[in-house]
Amino acid sequence: MRVGTTRRGAVSSWLLLALAAAYFILPLLALARFSFQRVPVALLGWSNLFERWTWDGLLEALRDPGFGPALWLSVRLALGAIALTLGLLLPTTLWVHLRAPAARGLVEVLSVLPYVVPPIALVVGITGAFRETAPWFIRSDLCLIPIYTLLAMPFTYRALDAGLSAIDLRTLVDASRSLGAGWTTTLFRVLVPNLMSALISSAFLTATIVLGEFTIASLLLKETLPAFNQQLSLRAVQGGFALGLLALLVTTILLALITLLTRRRATTAETATVLAGPAV
Repeated sequence: MRVGTTRRGAVSSWLLLALAAAYFILPLLALARFSFQRVPVALLGWSNLFERWTWDGLLEALRDPGFGPALWLSVRLALGAIALTLGLLLPTTLWVHLRAPAARGLVEVLSVLPYVVPPIALVVGITGAFRETAPWFIRSDLCLIPIYTLLAMPFTYRALDAGLSAIDLRTLVDASRSLGAGWTTTLFRVLVPNLMSALISSAFLTATIVLGEFTIASLLLKETLPAFNQQLSLRAVQGGFALGLLALLVTTILLALITLLTRRRATTAETATVLAGPAV
């Protein structure tokens, strides 16, 4: 009975995995066909599956004069949002874990609030607050950095919180401080190497939000990559969809590489710890 139950459980797991893969992959295949096959949608079928495939739509999108500035703006926003997010949340999570563990629930609730507030309400509040007091802030393209930091907070805080919960934080800090290291040395030479996986995950989540956010950038009239892609789709449908598919594939490949590197780093660290154990 146990063998049969185990086999049925394995079959069910593989079946669910196959259904989930089909749910995500089949729409992407349909998108790829629509983006790169020059056949009217009404005539798409199995008989012309391999006919008239072309890269022209994607190449037109990449050669568009607005593509370069939009991509560069999104990259700058992503880097700025990553720096601001880690600069704010890493000290906050460290303080909560070390000095105020009772405030952990309150901080978690506060970190979720940006996810609860609709983006349109957030834009209206920001423009209303800064239109008279700091109009230069609204005119600057970099005004999106603190906004994207707020949007990423629900995800990045939990990634950092999980990373801190996975290590013996207090022991590491006490050992470093007892050896005479200051807080800066403890942070960058002791804690950051042990939190590298969480930091990379937080940075990736922030960059993903920046590269995919459209509503706020459009309302503030900022020509980011998603805003450019939407405008491109109005005049060159296949080029816009092809560019969106390319961005999705690049993001997925980066996620896979980051996951592979962090797992390899964790495995190497565990192996070194095991090998060093008997010597200690």
